[in-house]
Amino acid sequence: MNLKGRNFLKLLDFTSEEIAYLIDLAAELKAKKKAGILHDDFRGKNIALIFEKTSTRTRCSFEVAAHDLGLGTTYLDPKSSQIGKKESIADTARVLGGMFDGIEYRGFGQEIVEALAKYAGVPVWNGLTNEFHPTQILADFLTIREHFGYLKGINFVYMGDARYNMGNSLMVGCAKMGLNFTACAPEEYFPDKELIAQCEEIAKESGAELRFITDPMEATKNADVIYTDVWVSMGEPDEVWKERLDALLPYQVNKKLMDNASEKCVFMHCLPAYHDLKTEVGKTVGEKFGLTELEVTDEVFESEKSIVFKEAENRMHTIKAVIAATV
Repeated sequence: MNLKGRNFLKLLDFTSEEIAYLIDLAAELKAKKKAGILHDDFRGKNIALIFEKTSTRTRCSFEVAAHDLGLGTTYLDPKSSQIGKKESIADTARVLGGMFDGIEYRGFGQEIVEALAKYAGVPVWNGLTNEFHPTQILADFLTIREHFGYLKGINFVYMGDARYNMGNSLMVGCAKMGLNFTACAPEEYFPDKELIAQCEEIAKESGAELRFITDPMEATKNADVIYTDVWVSMGEPDEVWKERLDALLPYQVNKKLMDNASEKCVFMHCLPAYHDLKTEVGKTVGEKFGLTELEVTDEVFESEKSIVFKEAENRMHTIKAVIAATV
């Protein structure tokens, strides 16, 4: 399969066969790394990493993946680039496209990464936008396949706020690859109706079932995977915190929900997770709202059912596959 020169902006742009190819390639490259087999076939090439939103996993994944492949990297943080400020996105894309062999973007609206891709002339990869987070879903699916041995037919439940990049991308990925997807949240926290309709059409071909349920016990019955993400980000006003906490506390992943799922059910989270008071966010929430845990309890997060750190490692292997397949 030839994906050379392709952008990786959202999973909607790829067929199920192409997604499966990327997961297979990630598994192959992971096996080589674990065996100590060098795979630095891209020496002499360089990529730019634009981070308008900072990250631990995404940055480290791109940098280690690039290093393993023999690529040089240039990291541009919010203060190191004039993108969108003194220089237009189109001009930035053309400048960087003349210097680099690929460009990663992590930041705000999907329209920004789409514009970069339009003008760069080299592959552009979405490290996260408000709407989509495709590299995370590749890591999630590699992790699920490693654990269960397959993807098609897995009962996948996403708990919490399903309106943004993670809910959107997981729904698209499940529809493409034949996993049964359930969004469990208050109705106002369900994904966009137009995207749901699009995914329902895709699901007709893959055999996936899409469900949107407000009752956590109903949603998690027979679940193979229960997945969640943070409910709110630091910097948002207290009113937003209160609104989200009031709405989403009934959707916290706890032992009761895990016990309600299938015996083989695992817990997943894209991280960081607010499962204790050992972070600034955790301390702030604890002081303001009297809570010690948010979207997942520490009991579940630290349990044998939790595969979040295998999932985190797989960010690097799947990102490496995307780079290798497209440069």
